[in-house]
Amino acid sequence: MKVIGITGGIGSGKSFVCKILEEMGFSVYYSDDRAKKLMNSDIRIQKKLKLLIGDEAYTEDGINRELISNKIFSDKTLRQKINQLIHPIVRADFEQWKKGFTDDEFIFNEAAILFETGAYVNFDSVILVYAPLEIKLERIKKRDGVSKEEVLKKMKTQWTDEEKMKHTPYHILNDGKHPIEDRISMLLKQLSRPI
Repeated sequence: MKVIGITGGIGSGKSFVCKILEEMGFSVYYSDDRAKKLMNSDIRIQKKLKLLIGDEAYTEDGINRELISNKIFSDKTLRQKINQLIHPIVRADFEQWKKGFTDDEFIFNEAAILFETGAYVNFDSVILVYAPLEIKLERIKKRDGVSKEEVLKKMKTQWTDEEKMKHTPYHILNDGKHPIEDRISMLLKQLSRPI
């Protein structure tokens, strides 16, 4: 079994690519979604987040995502501390999940900042999903209802597509014009070759 990371900057459409992989019959672990769930359910995370941010890190409904998002995108040190807290717990959760798929040729792990955190070294290969800046901006403004300035602020906390491309030869352009299924099939053939 090969464990393949799927990454891409905000608005690249990596989740869209992962949905196609699932339609093709592959199993995908969504790191960012699992992190959100674990932030609500894991007592260790809750205690430490409250120490880092204060009791307002949680509301009656659970994690105060807007507050935490605003804080981590404007404070690099806090962002690093939160990443150091959450990533090992998500990694352990993935390792547990992975045990259910030992007979699969491939399983996929979708995560936004695989290169930035150095986590990419834990995978057999990584596929980068990317898109032109204007398309990414439009997607995020439409999805999150935020301004161009807010999106650009978040983008600045992530590596550029060009930086990420230096770390993997496997890329998918997700601009709405190029057929993604064909590109995925081609990459899977390349990834099937013995390491």
